[in-house]
Amino acid sequence: MDTRPGYAWGAFVVRGRWLPDPWQQSEGTVRAVPTGKVKWYDADKGFGFVTQDGGEDVYIRKSALPQGVEALKAGQRLEFGVADGRRGPQALSVRLLDPPPSVAEARRRPAEELHGLIEDMIKLLEMRVQPDLRRGRYPDRKHTKRIAEVMRAVARDLDP
Repeated sequence: MDTRPGYAWGAFVVRGRWLPDPWQQSEGTVRAVPTGKVKWYDADKGFGFVTQDGGEDVYIRKSALPQGVEALKAGQRLEFGVADGRRGPQALSVRLLDPPPSVAEARRRPAEELHGLIEDMIKLLEMRVQPDLRRGRYPDRKHTKRIAEVMRAVARDLDP
């Protein structure tokens, strides 16, 4: 046990000060604990990054994860302590706030962006596909691959 004044089991250093573990709070005490979403996490390498609700990215390593948790998924909400590491802020004492979202939903485009993509797809179909089909022939192969890719992307986002 450390003999520094104010040190208690479960405490850690946050920006140069010793603070108690946020999960070991006395009754009636309210503390603001940072929260954020997983930006990305590589389970093989054992680290990743979390974007704080305030906007700053925080490094997270496997040792900070709760017992029994081996990996995190993009978009997963977390609560964590923050300490200054060698390369910037680092997450400590991570707690999961909700179950991991499906990978398809995490990659789904926002509705505003999807709206623009569908408008572009309609213009592309009207300019490149409809004229050829009206003449009784299929569109040129150099355009069909790109058109098919755009249509697949829209379909994936509409039905993840």
